Amino acid sequence: MKKIKLTNNVFTPMPVCLVGAVVNNKPNFLTVGWVSRVNAAPPMIMVALNHSHYTNLGISQNKTFSVSIPSAKLIDKTDYCGIKSGKIIDKSELFTVVFGELETAPMIAECPINIECKLISEVELPSNTVFIGEIVNAYVDEQCLTNDKPDYKKMEAVILTMPDNNYWKIGENVAKAWSIGKTIE
Repeated sequence: MKKIKLTNNVFTPMPVCLVGAVVNNKPNFLTVGWVSRVNAAPPMIMVALNHSHYTNLGISQNKTFSVSIPSAKLIDKTDYCGIKSGKIIDKSELFTVVFGELETAPMIAECPINIECKLISEVELPSNTVFIGEIVNAYVDEQCLTNDKPDYKKMEAVILTMPDNNYWKIGENVAKAWSIGKTIE
């Protein structure tokens, strides 16, 4: 198969998440695709946010943030949070805001999964700040469980692909991880 060199640095797919922080005493949410687990014990997650984002201020000041995973049903509001700045629009009015143990990590009740994090580290890169947070608590809607585990098909989680700039709903299971590869032996 012939490979074609792309002109854009492409990394796909990316999870679609809403990062929350209290900024100037108000909950604010930002749509983010650059999110990943970065440590197992203790569990840590990272989010990479462009220096221009309003949310960064709240994360740096309060040393907390949340990651809420929206369902496909929330895609219009999720996209809106990525195109409108909290400097101009109060995005907390779009959702039912809830707090867990961390009082400055606002979460979205309508999202099937919510994760609250305490800030461990900030890494400055040329265009982004990488915020690394320890997961303090994670919450899931009961109806999105199968055998007591989060079921991403039930929650209709979304991914973002680039450079086509499209959202996709997670579909069918392909194989069991750390298992299907054993069939090659």
